[in-house]
Amino acid sequence: MVAQRLNALGADYLAMGDTVRVVVVTDDGETELTVQRGRTLRDVLREAGHSPYTALTERANCGGRGLCATCGVRLETEVAPDHWHDELAERFGYPRLSCQVTVDRDLRVRLVDDKLVWGGRE
Repeated sequence: MVAQRLNALGADYLAMGDTVRVVVVTDDGETELTVQRGRTLRDVLREAGHSPYTALTERANCGGRGLCATCGVRLETEVAPDHWHDELAERFGYPRLSCQVTVDRDLRVRLVDDKLVWGGRE
């Protein structure tokens, strides 16, 4: 899927550089990450120690397929939705699925603390 997006965007996309900046905002402050363009936000967050999951959903999730809606984050940078859940998220104010966000520009992301259905982050 990422390869299809890269092909669709063409040479202009590739000419913009290989890395982008992702700022992760938590209650403890901000962390700035340098990220390879084209990666999935969910994977980037997990590798950097900023999991979008709660303690329970870290183990019980769909593995980034966009089915379980447990990897929600708030995007403070506007990114057009391209997944059915994210279209609803934009319309009704739900968190966006980090597994369905491709990091293709500088982003500012806030981890969601109010996951009441699945329990708290602690």
